[in-house]
Amino acid sequence: MENQTEVSEFIFLGLTNVRGLQCYLFALFLLLYMASVLGNGAIVAVVLAEPRLHSPMYFFLGNLSSLDIFYSTVTVPKMLAGFLSARQTISFTSCLAQLHFFHFLGSSEAMLLGVMAYDRYVAICNPLRYTLVMSPRACLLLAAATWATGFLHALMHTVMTSRLHFCGPNRIHHFFCDIKPLLSLACSSTRLNLSLLHVVTGIISVSPFIITLLSYLYIISFLFLKVRSWESRRKAFSTCTSHLIMIALYYGTAIFSFMRPSSGSSKGEEMIITLVYSVITPALNPLIYTLRNSEVKYAIRKFITRKLSPERN
Repeated sequence: MENQTEVSEFIFLGLTNVRGLQCYLFALFLLLYMASVLGNGAIVAVVLAEPRLHSPMYFFLGNLSSLDIFYSTVTVPKMLAGFLSARQTISFTSCLAQLHFFHFLGSSEAMLLGVMAYDRYVAICNPLRYTLVMSPRACLLLAAATWATGFLHALMHTVMTSRLHFCGPNRIHHFFCDIKPLLSLACSSTRLNLSLLHVVTGIISVSPFIITLLSYLYIISFLFLKVRSWESRRKAFSTCTSHLIMIALYYGTAIFSFMRPSSGSSKGEEMIITLVYSVITPALNPLIYTLRNSEVKYAIRKFITRKLSPERN
């Protein structure tokens, strides 16, 4: 019987091993992480505190901001620690935990963006039934379904990865524990894992995208065929602009990343794509939703004024 030594820890090779460049990258990603946590945290606080934002649209925005905070926290702190240390290791158990939460939060966000598109469709195309269709109970069920779907999807990948044998190299060509870099180190067959990754993760990514596409096709046709006023069209479509930008950033990179074949793509290219939707997009989310949304800007100014001048209340 052949002896096999199981790997107990992995070593991240990270973005670069150039010490001077690591210092600049540490400062850059620290700023992006702080922007993500503070910006999205401010949106969550304002949505909870301001009664005028207690509507389905902002309820889902609060969920999106919460996901973005957790999503960037899964990878960025460990990556920042790697810039400061010469050798960054992670235990096998911690690696599986990071993999689980990364895919849990990422797939939940994909589902949530589809739900937000459906919310805009109902609000614009069926305004008289909006409060009935998007009732508080319906919103809670939709939000719970997105989080539950993401959790079960991630649990499938975590369990399947944990059943693999890792007995050889333990150097991960990435800055965190993702599925494809881990599968390349496995000593046992990964055919089923790759099939599940491409099929199930593809469905999780593409299904909300199709819902989003159909929702906006209905919105555009409704605005141009049934709404005569250009001002009404502009006002209705302005509520969708921020969401469309997020769709372009998130789905554009995520679907491209997961739908590509494992072979024929460089490790650096994969890491850059992952950085876009796991680090940069969460940091841009607060800017996108505040700069183009007068209600959120007004609510944030009111919230800050109230906190700085409590005697006015």
